[in-house]
Amino acid sequence: MKLVPFEMERLQSTYENRVRFNLSESSVHPMSVRELIPDPAFLAQLLDAPLIYNQSNGTDELRASIASLYPGATLDNVEVTNGGSEANFVSIYSTLEPEDEVVIILPNYQQIWGLTRSLGMKVKEVHLKESRAWAPDLAELEAAVTPRTRMIVVCNPNNPTGAVLTEEEMAAIVRLAERGRAWILADEIYQGSERSGQTTATFYGRYDRVIITNGLSKAYGLPGLRIGWIVAPKELVAKMWSYHDYTTIAPGTLSDTLARIALSPPGRSHCLERTRSICRNNFPLFRSWMEEHREVFRMVDPKAGAIAYVRYSLPVNSSLIVERLLKEKSVLIVPGDHFGMDSYLRIGYGPPPEYLKEALELVNEVLESIHP
Repeated sequence: MKLVPFEMERLQSTYENRVRFNLSESSVHPMSVRELIPDPAFLAQLLDAPLIYNQSNGTDELRASIASLYPGATLDNVEVTNGGSEANFVSIYSTLEPEDEVVIILPNYQQIWGLTRSLGMKVKEVHLKESRAWAPDLAELEAAVTPRTRMIVVCNPNNPTGAVLTEEEMAAIVRLAERGRAWILADEIYQGSERSGQTTATFYGRYDRVIITNGLSKAYGLPGLRIGWIVAPKELVAKMWSYHDYTTIAPGTLSDTLARIALSPPGRSHCLERTRSICRNNFPLFRSWMEEHREVFRMVDPKAGAIAYVRYSLPVNSSLIVERLLKEKSVLIVPGDHFGMDSYLRIGYGPPPEYLKEALELVNEVLESIHP
């Protein structure tokens, strides 16, 4: 199989743990185990936990906790995976066939865009409109969806723009899917990271052919646990479990345990409020930096996620800017090229404030050398 390169992940995998300043991340500064579990007695118990093969689709307790987030779902509607990326992979791998028509709303986390092309699906692109504050053109979407469309793919809240679909837009996507009995695959991994504190509505329960992917990496600030999940009709989830046998088999035992703590009512409240607080506190700092460069940059303010998708007016390719930042300043951000959109940069603003300020100053120095 000829693989379409996943350019953003190749960039991040190569450099994110080697640079001095990593602003390529789309989540907040991660939590520590001690911050998640402040009880010393419970931490001590973890040291005695046997490192067995975990229940391969996630323990019943964890799946029940996840199911409780989706009205009408039971643990049989849930498959636990190693991160949201595996959730996306298993969802595509188990549901679609080569030559199936897929409509993807872009920009988006480019994993599904690359995977469907690699597996031989027919990919049709519908682009969010910056002029509409990164909302979809519903007429354009309707024209793209045909009786042959097998799946509509959406990321909500969106990566990289931080935009959130309205109820009207979500309802329109559901109507279009229902018309031809297409699946909706909704990546909702940024749900819970809204600065407003108002949790983005889920697609789950709006239609009987909806697949939700989500996880603890973004809104919960726990990317190192590598816990993701799929919520879908139970017959499809049973099929997905057998496909999971061919990937990572099971989530890690300790990760499953820690995920149950994060998804308990007090744990979830703590994780989400921490993320929202970081986003609320850091965004004015980032916005102030943007204002200093208003002749170069413009941005539609993101509603969710610790990411800003910034358009610039400099006469230079986005990947070249990123290369210069890497070589000259040891700073990593994501070029718009990796979303198929030059003249944009995705910059994470979720690190500790002093770290963020210092990194942005280094970005300043490179920008000034391009645009004195």
